[in-house]
Amino acid sequence: MPDYQAIPSPNIWNHPDIYEIENRGVDPDGLIWDAMRSVRSFDGARVLDVGCGTGFHLPELARTAESVIGVEPHEPLVRTAQARVRGIRNVDVRLGGAEMLPVEEHSVDVMHNRWAYFFGGGCEPGLEELDRVMAPDGVAFVVDNDASRSTFGRWFREAWPTYDLVSVERFWERQGWSKIPVLMRWKFETRADFEAVVGIEFDRHHAEQILASHEGAEVDYAVWVRWKKY
Repeated sequence: MPDYQAIPSPNIWNHPDIYEIENRGVDPDGLIWDAMRSVRSFDGARVLDVGCGTGFHLPELARTAESVIGVEPHEPLVRTAQARVRGIRNVDVRLGGAEMLPVEEHSVDVMHNRWAYFFGGGCEPGLEELDRVMAPDGVAFVVDNDASRSTFGRWFREAWPTYDLVSVERFWERQGWSKIPVLMRWKFETRADFEAVVGIEFDRHHAEQILASHEGAEVDYAVWVRWKKY
């Protein structure tokens, strides 16, 4: 058994096939990648993808990186990710949690993470691990919901009314992170795909409200690309 306590992620843990659809529909214009690369290129870097899930982003990271390590706490997803990157020589997928990363000290040039740290307080052990593994001049990226704006942000606030925007931002500021605002979008091939993804990201009540009030298969979606140089 792993010696860390993973917090379940019901969307991808329970519905990996639908989450795959979600990944394909996120940011079709590549604005998140552009924001990260405006801070630090992935070219020739030793990259760590924390919470890599099914490994969706690993092939893109491996395209120009020197090496890529994907770390994921949920064993079924680790196996899927390993199968996905089989044959890509510079990628390794490992079982592990953010609080105890299975990588050497000061061995990471770029850390990539999407939607695992956005609740702020409580993720301090994972951030402390970054202090251990990041190389001098390395940069860590955390893609995080910006619930203060966009249609999706409004849906998020309505579904989680106790989410404290001000406290979350103050948390990240205290930790010394900068941020880039990105207004990207979800865009799916079909309405059925859109409905399926909404169904795993919101409870039934809010999903029904969203689908009754929103037409089509795409929506504007604001995020922060948070980053910190070490």
